[in-house]
Amino acid sequence: MTPEWLVSLGPSVTLTTGASSVALDEAESELGVAWPPSLRELLAASDGLQGAHGVGVVWSVGRIVRDNRAFRDSADFRELYMPFEHLLFFGDAGDGDQFAFPILAGAIRSEDVFVWRHETDSRAWLAPSLERYLRVALVGASAG
Repeated sequence: MTPEWLVSLGPSVTLTTGASSVALDEAESELGVAWPPSLRELLAASDGLQGAHGVGVVWSVGRIVRDNRAFRDSADFRELYMPFEHLLFFGDAGDGDQFAFPILAGAIRSEDVFVWRHETDSRAWLAPSLERYLRVALVGASAG
């Protein structure tokens, strides 16, 4: 995903300087899972992607690590929600709902995007790829 393609998603898209491959490698190591190529490519083009009203459509590398550690390590979350070890969170809707790739047997085996709804602790399929997720989140196109 090039910065030009990302900007083409709409006027509300805000880009930043891309993350280095070293930062991406360190983040993957910290969380113990290789990230999907599409996420690495996007983060190399822009370390995070904000939509309208500053919504974190795709978080920065630092926030991905920080929030995933918090979800996995919080004793309070363990009491309230199903485990989070099988999700790699990377963005949010600005209302508490989070977006994630599934982790199966210690690896991300598909680029499907799921939404975790915090109010119900439900996890549901949203889109078949990061690109389609971005179109849904930023343009409003249907996921199918």
